[in-house]
Amino acid sequence: MKQNRTVNRQITLASRPHGAPIPANFNLVESSLPIIGDNEMLLRTIYLSLDPYMRGRMNDAKSYADPVAINEVMVGGSICRVEASNLEGFEKGDLVVAFGGWQDYSISNGEGVIKLDSAMANPSYGLGVLGMPGLTAYMGLMDIGAPKAGETLVVAAATGAVGSLVGQIGKLQGCKVVGIAGSKEKCDYAVNELGFDACLNHNDADLVEQLATVCDSGIDIYYENVGGKVFDAVLPLLNSKARIPLCGLIAQYNATDLPPGPDRLGLLMGNLLVKRIKMQGFIVFDDYGHRYGEFQQAMVPWLVSGQIKYKEDKVVGLENAVSAFIGLLQGENFGKLVVQVGPEHLDTE
Repeated sequence: MKQNRTVNRQITLASRPHGAPIPANFNLVESSLPIIGDNEMLLRTIYLSLDPYMRGRMNDAKSYADPVAINEVMVGGSICRVEASNLEGFEKGDLVVAFGGWQDYSISNGEGVIKLDSAMANPSYGLGVLGMPGLTAYMGLMDIGAPKAGETLVVAAATGAVGSLVGQIGKLQGCKVVGIAGSKEKCDYAVNELGFDACLNHNDADLVEQLATVCDSGIDIYYENVGGKVFDAVLPLLNSKARIPLCGLIAQYNATDLPPGPDRLGLLMGNLLVKRIKMQGFIVFDDYGHRYGEFQQAMVPWLVSGQIKYKEDKVVGLENAVSAFIGLLQGENFGKLVVQVGPEHLDTE
């Protein structure tokens, strides 16, 4: 079924996954369109963002945000058109960034909603390079990583929505940038298209040796999106006073137990102490939402001038969101993963 004006398709959480999510953990249900009240507006989803953090929200565990309840709509950022409004400052036809979730229609009171140019050429960019991933890349690198010209920056998940921008911003700051990705194709893209100095395939058996060779002067900044064996390869190469913006740990999101092998916590803590390493996690909108304007002032000119390049992996149809999300957690996407849920102008289709 295509998006229409009478039915609200929703993907809900049917059960909590044990390990990697499977299709049975989700349900596709249909309901009537929600009705707005005073100081509310009806939003129609055009694009839905799929991001690794959503895996954590499927767990019934204490975190920085409440988990998705069973039979509730999966959470997610979205680009929407305002279909009806009883809310001052928003009118029918406005284009907005919201948090509408995995569904065709949602109700909003305006909290956390950001207006976009209604005639924006690429509205989905509001979920990527000009949205949460862009803000995450920029603030994590610039505020926590504090890059300086001549330093070596290593970026995990180097061609993903965040990592691809981190590396390019690092180059603009004068850093030597080394990416780590999951295939030769992705590594070639990082070097030939994004301008990274080098990119290594984390599936290579000799990753540790390759990284040591490429980073012959050590590592000053490691932008962490992955964890696992990639972090194990990076840790011995960190220089004194290195900085680690801790953005994500996708390698362990599906884990049901601690990794096998010896306890490496002492090794980590010893390195942090002796080398005086700064390792800081952050939740982007909680910590940096108030600096969104600062980010846009830097990113928009870079994007317009071509100094920043951006790649999307676009899936069509809400019904395909589940398989796309499962693939995301396995590294199958190439670029920022978005789902086109409906047309930009419903009346024209």
